[in-house]
Amino acid sequence: MNTDEELVFVYGTLRSGASNAFRMEGGERVSAARVRGRLYWIDWYPGLVLSDGDAGDSGDEWVHGEVWRVSAEMLARLDEFEGASTEDDPDAEYRRVRATAEEAGSGRSFQPWVWEWRGILDEQRRIPSGDWMEVEG
Repeated sequence: MNTDEELVFVYGTLRSGASNAFRMEGGERVSAARVRGRLYWIDWYPGLVLSDGDAGDSGDEWVHGEVWRVSAEMLARLDEFEGASTEDDPDAEYRRVRATAEEAGSGRSFQPWVWEWRGILDEQRRIPSGDWMEVEG
């Protein structure tokens, strides 16, 4: 991987076949994958909350998506689209953080960037399957 490339995990409207998949043009899809966490229906898009190992967070729930290889320029565009920050910006809906993603089938692991939801959660809007494509598709 070039030094100006990064891995990202997409789990919602950026996934192949989803409404904003066109934004991934120019990137390279690496693999179907999953991360430990919970998925919520926020609006026309989902929000991921990574498992943190706290009490009540068993860590046995998965969010399904894809790992992509993108350029630094594309990563910046995706941050803008997501309204995300790698800083502790209280106004950002999402923050971009590293997570461990597991490749579907093989179990090989990656350390991609992922956009984690920072807003209010409604357990009534949780997506138990962890798969946005079951909602959007």
